[in-house]
Amino acid sequence: MSQPFFIGIDGHGGAGKSTLARQLAERFDAGVVQTDDFATEQNPLDWWPLVIEHVFEPIRRGATELAYPVTYWFGDERPPVEQPVKPVMILEGVSALRREFRPYLDFGIFVNTPPAIAIARGIERDQDELGDEAAEFWAQWQASETFYIARDDPASYADVVVDGTTPIDVDAIMDTIRRSQSGPSA
Repeated sequence: MSQPFFIGIDGHGGAGKSTLARQLAERFDAGVVQTDDFATEQNPLDWWPLVIEHVFEPIRRGATELAYPVTYWFGDERPPVEQPVKPVMILEGVSALRREFRPYLDFGIFVNTPPAIAIARGIERDQDELGDEAAEFWAQWQASETFYIARDDPASYADVVVDGTTPIDVDAIMDTIRRSQSGPSA
């Protein structure tokens, strides 16, 4: 198998990245790798070598299957990920467009959602799991995101920046990806 076309989808937590990744994965029959499988609430930024070790480098060496352990969020144990490498792969999550990943990515998307809206979405999403601690968690998480975004400026690196506060035109994004230098067909 030739190397897959790798799409990175980045943005604040609660921006709409996972929704967009699911929509593109359905259209392209793509595999999805989530940065949340590697990051934790205790280590929100420095987990990136694990993605290179367990995802990018095995694919570069010709792996047709990925298998990697998953980190735990809020004590939630999850089984290891085992998935095939597909012609289109998507890395989805906060810092998916970080500078350390750029040599491995073919296309970048930044979901631009104002931090206040993204935080409100995140608190709402995590309220059942975290209860009264959701707001505190999101305040700490936001500090890590702010550091990362200032350091790596993922929106400037992205091939496409989409508005995460309105319905995203997935067909337009797919057309842009296809028109890119080596984009996949679907």
